Amino acid sequence: MTELDHGIEPHAPGHAERLNWLRAGVLGANDGIVSVAALVVGVAAATSDSAAILIAGVAALLAGAISMALGEYVSVSSQRDTERALIAKERWELANVPEQELAELADMYQAKGLSAETARRVADELTAHDALAAHLEVELHIGTEELSNPWHAAFASALAFTVGAILPLLAALLPPPAWRLPATFLAVTVALVITGWLSSYLGDSPRGRAIARVLIGGLLALGVTWAIGGLIGTAV
Repeated sequence: MTELDHGIEPHAPGHAERLNWLRAGVLGANDGIVSVAALVVGVAAATSDSAAILIAGVAALLAGAISMALGEYVSVSSQRDTERALIAKERWELANVPEQELAELADMYQAKGLSAETARRVADELTAHDALAAHLEVELHIGTEELSNPWHAAFASALAFTVGAILPLLAALLPPPAWRLPATFLAVTVALVITGWLSSYLGDSPRGRAIARVLIGGLLALGVTWAIGGLIGTAV
């Protein structure tokens, strides 16, 4: 293992949480790409009216961004409330039954493979340094300074969705009517390849499989809405 390889390992505090936010951002952008592109492709297949495409696309962008933001806010708020309740419970236990908590901490380190003597010594030293932090890390895998922020999550999700949605919206509006659908399919294909590659990079998973997953799903959604839009446009 090279020094550079070792440097990207998640030793820094909060690294896993930042990685999760990056993954959430990529997924939010992917949602924006697929949902808005599918809608504008369906409308464009039914009509060449630029105003109708613009209205549908902007409405989908705003509705999707707001929905993503609200969903993340509610979800992360619930997670933070749970984390705060667990921290308060741990504080109470340390204040009222410290010996039991110390024994529990030693038992957990012993379960990780330390000898009973070493586990007790580690538990004693960590408790003397910061008992609450020691228990939160080992028992709950959270830190008092790393609680999730629902506002950050809401803003990041809305922004990621918006960034992803803008590309197919512009691709459906800027070219001449005859080129709108091909341009949108091409733009979405490129964008999905990028988000698929990013998701596989962040998750350290096979690139081809991740790209194929998002590409097939996204293009399938576009194909379905394009076919439905064409049928409705012909009937009307």
